[in-house]
Amino acid sequence: MWAPSNLTNSPGPRGECGSVSVAFPITMLITGFVGNALAMLLVSRSYRRRESKRKKSFLLCIGWLALTDLVGQVLTTPVVIVVYLSKQRWEQLDPSGQLCTFFGLTMTVFGLSSLFIASAMAVERALAIRAPHWYASHMKTRATRAVLFGVWLAVLTFALLPVLGVGQYTVQWPGTWCFISTGGGGNGTSSGDNRGNLFFASTFAFLGLSALAITFACNLATIKALVSRCRAKATASQSSAQWGRITTETAIQLMGIMCVLSVCWSPLLIMMLKMIFNQTSVEHCKNRDEKQKECNFFLIAVRLASLNQILDPWVYLLLRKILLRKFCQKVAQETKKDGATFIFANLSISRTN
Repeated sequence: MWAPSNLTNSPGPRGECGSVSVAFPITMLITGFVGNALAMLLVSRSYRRRESKRKKSFLLCIGWLALTDLVGQVLTTPVVIVVYLSKQRWEQLDPSGQLCTFFGLTMTVFGLSSLFIASAMAVERALAIRAPHWYASHMKTRATRAVLFGVWLAVLTFALLPVLGVGQYTVQWPGTWCFISTGGGGNGTSSGDNRGNLFFASTFAFLGLSALAITFACNLATIKALVSRCRAKATASQSSAQWGRITTETAIQLMGIMCVLSVCWSPLLIMMLKMIFNQTSVEHCKNRDEKQKECNFFLIAVRLASLNQILDPWVYLLLRKILLRKFCQKVAQETKKDGATFIFANLSISRTN
């Protein structure tokens, strides 16, 4: 934590980092709320109209992801806005540090939850395409709910470790938010606490990178299976053009998902590992001018990760629904004839009318 003796005379967040603007979190809050709320509305309407339970698992995953992103934004962004507008140091507004712990815990829970829900969706898609018969008989809505609840509970348990003394949530540069400490806590921090900080921060980074790796592997497996199926359709029937379009559209969406995830999350996770290796913490940003550039990059990386919460509903549902709605209507009858209805349902949201 920054030295209390510097709180009164030090400038507020605006003076510490000229790149910080309150318009940024306000814009992200509004756009994220609108996108995720719209996605939840569409999923809710579609979920109630689905007769097939196989389709409900896919809808449930999308709705859960939108809910996770929405709640995460609502719990964290208003705090950043209030701290910035107050033009006071975080420690002046939160002398006990409890709000900082809550903020960091919330960032950890909803950040990792989004990544692992995306991984669960990638696994679900891969199973639906590569093992359709097993998927049809075993993948029930109850199992999907259990997996999603399990993700939340597991991530929450991990995020509570700093409360139990393993790791620490500290005020981050430029003093308007809190997150995981990536280094020693200063001269007053014991070596045991430093080891706990390094363990918790590195575990977060490795968990995030593991979730990205699972998502990438499953999406690539899905694309490969779709291409193989498309080639088989080309020799077995006259619907090769339709399956070619399905494969192309789905491959584009899956590659788009991978690009969005990598651009939004890789900088933060990799930079965390770099800061852990260099044992760079918030004290270094405060006391060393040469470290402020690195800490500003870290702030940008966090903004990119937050941007993922805004893009999620669009890359998973809204844009795909807009682009494929008419196309889905055209191929619905053909996919039903060849027995692939439940496969196609897991590639896109079909008609809600």
